[in-house]
Amino acid sequence: MKNAEINKLGVDELKKAITAEQENLTRLKLAHAISPIENPMRIRENRKLIAKLETALTKAINA
Repeated sequence: MKNAEINKLGVDELKKAITAEQENLTRLKLAHAISPIENPMRIRENRKLIAKLETALTKAINA
C-alpha cells in the first residue's frame, strides 16, 4: 500500500487492515519456519506496512 492509499482510509478500515496484515505476517513467519520462503524480505516489508498502518491510525484518532 502506498502512503496516499493509507491516508485515505478511515479508522475502522485501518483497524481491519492492521488485523489482516498481522494475520498475514503470522502466516509468513510460520511458512518461513517450516521451509524457507522464496523471498524472506516479504516479512520485513509486512512489518513495515503494519507500522505505517498503526502510525496512520494514531494520526487519525488524534486528528
